[in-house]
Amino acid sequence: MTTLHEPVVTTTPADLSVWPASTTEPRPGDLAVGGVPLAEVADRFGTPVYVLDENEVRERCRTYRHAFPDAEVLYAAKAFLCRAMVHWTEEEGLGLDVCSAGELELAVTTGFPPERIVLHGNAKSPRDLETALRLGVGRIVIDSPSEIARLAAAVGPDGHQKVMVRVVPGISAGGHEKIRTGTDDQKFGLSIADGYAQHAIARILDQPQLELTGLHCHLGSQITSVKPYLAAVRRVVGLMARLYEQHGLVLPELDLGGGHGIAYRPGEEALDLTALARRVRAELTDACAAAGLPVPRLIIEPGRAVVGPAGIAVYRVLAVKKTGDHTFVAVDGGMSDNPRPALYGVRYAPRLIGRSSAAPTAPVTVVGRHCEAGDVLAADVELPSDLRPGDLLAVPVAGAYHLSMASGYNLVGRPPVTAVRDGHARLLVRRESLDDIRRRDVGL
Repeated sequence: MTTLHEPVVTTTPADLSVWPASTTEPRPGDLAVGGVPLAEVADRFGTPVYVLDENEVRERCRTYRHAFPDAEVLYAAKAFLCRAMVHWTEEEGLGLDVCSAGELELAVTTGFPPERIVLHGNAKSPRDLETALRLGVGRIVIDSPSEIARLAAAVGPDGHQKVMVRVVPGISAGGHEKIRTGTDDQKFGLSIADGYAQHAIARILDQPQLELTGLHCHLGSQITSVKPYLAAVRRVVGLMARLYEQHGLVLPELDLGGGHGIAYRPGEEALDLTALARRVRAELTDACAAAGLPVPRLIIEPGRAVVGPAGIAVYRVLAVKKTGDHTFVAVDGGMSDNPRPALYGVRYAPRLIGRSSAAPTAPVTVVGRHCEAGDVLAADVELPSDLRPGDLLAVPVAGAYHLSMASGYNLVGRPPVTAVRDGHARLLVRRESLDDIRRRDVGL
């Protein structure tokens, strides 16, 4: 007979390699993260629901601090932002990289020091710039020539603002063509090859209220090789050498952006952070020595690699349908809470949770509830063949670019975000309700 106090033996199966480090299986099929069973989170907060492991986020922040002890590490807020995330980032000693007045105001009103925030974006609105200047943002990254005069005018003749220039090194890197930003054929930055970057820098130097502190370079996203970063260092230091020759300019900062690739499924490649730190540091030192320049302070901007592996999305199965040779498992979320499969063809590894199944696995396609044939969350994945309505599916590596890219399609409302830590779960962002949607609809 089992007593109420009989200890539960927990295990961590090998196929949970892409899950948070705290993930355990207290009983067969019942996964827990941060000491909280995911099925309990689903019952308490409803589905779909995002679960964020606070300790995993914090540990990943510390990993970056340790790997880059002499660099400034900025968390890229576009991956995911809420007040708790701002708080964790600040406590762990990271700065912030924001792309809008909304991200900036949320951070500052949560108590984040504005001088540790960098604002960038290819098309900053007047509100973006006004908010940045009003709140005292640390640096603004100039992305186009037209921003120079606009920013100088907004700062005023007696004002002062630190700026950087985003340059394009002409390097193709990233997991998909839509997330490669280091080449000359996309909307970001100013090209080194055609001279636009040098021309913009000369114009900035003519504006005494703008202090140019360095160059910014972001190659793309989901980069799993160190080599593109080394090539970028060489090309950007080459530009720094030309600026010194032409203007006597010595820039104290170099921002290499982020884009550090992570594994979404077991066995996938991820960027080796230790190797990145060691080899970038060596390359930067050697390149500057060859150019006769002092080594600038390095800045990096990880986003996905900090929060992505810390998040799980939990869905409830609504229907199981066999069509020809295919089995479709429809869940209560979809492309409105995760557009990435439709945008980039991203593949996930969902898992049945909340019950144990002895049934053999079979290939199924997990689809969403939305009125699009492309609303697919996971194509041709192996799941138990006895899946049925009411079951729970958990999708790991769901912390980045899910809620931040969520939409209002079909007016289903965006899911809530919960945090788990030390056996407790708490609500960070509540579910978007029909009342929320109705309040925005003010006309007839």
